[in-house]
Amino acid sequence: AYSITQALTFDASNDSSIVSSIAAARENARQVREQISSEMWEQLNRLFLQVKRTSMEQIWYAEPHKFLNSVKEGIYLFQGITDTTMSHSEGWYFIRVARFLERATATAALLDTHFSVFLTEQTEDESEPLDYLSWVELLRSCASFEAYCKVYTATIRPVHIAEFLILNAESPRSIRFASAMMQEALQAIMKATSTRNSGRAERLTGRMRATLDYGQVEEIVGGDMHQYLEGIQRQCELIHNGIYQAYIAYPIEGALKARGAAQA
Repeated sequence: AYSITQALTFDASNDSSIVSSIAAARENARQVREQISSEMWEQLNRLFLQVKRTSMEQIWYAEPHKFLNSVKEGIYLFQGITDTTMSHSEGWYFIRVARFLERATATAALLDTHFSVFLTEQTEDESEPLDYLSWVELLRSCASFEAYCKVYTATIRPVHIAEFLILNAESPRSIRFASAMMQEALQAIMKATSTRNSGRAERLTGRMRATLDYGQVEEIVGGDMHQYLEGIQRQCELIHNGIYQAYIAYPIEGALKARGAAQA
């Protein structure tokens, strides 16, 4: 447990660790410092310094959950500051695309890992008592336990969890909700930039959204759920690549032509 916590929290050589993720976010913010608010920059720096000043030994022999909760709260605070202090223009929409793209990918990966064990060892009946806590932790890891209980009560059924985290249209942690937010943000970016550079990414997002809008949980759980969730992750990767090609790695000739057409 110690080595896993160390690797996922403080290992700077692990790109997926907390310290690496916050450092990368801070560097990205530094490069676009003039585009973000002072409050965003200050909160990101506070979070960065909090993590850098903390060691594994400090949290391990104290109360690790308090430190991890404080990091989570710091991230939530940054998101709130972003929404309330940054102009809701092109840059803000890019942040929203990235946020929900990452959320959809992470939720699909979590579900794939959890259900791969369940579908091989369990039936689709109500969860056994010994499994109850593991399902609750899955919901808590997605910040969705209380929201789930308001829809299905505290009765934990894997099929309900799958429906809630994949197909629920109102939960901000569901894949369906994330796809809708991504499409809306990409459409806003296209409108703000007066180009259709992100057309491919927007079409891919729209296709994924349509699949989720008309999806049935019985078909997902009753079919090859692993393949379905892997497909979601592949679609997210294609959307990411489409955005990258349209706005980061695009040919300079295309950019000049687009600018000339806009000026004309």
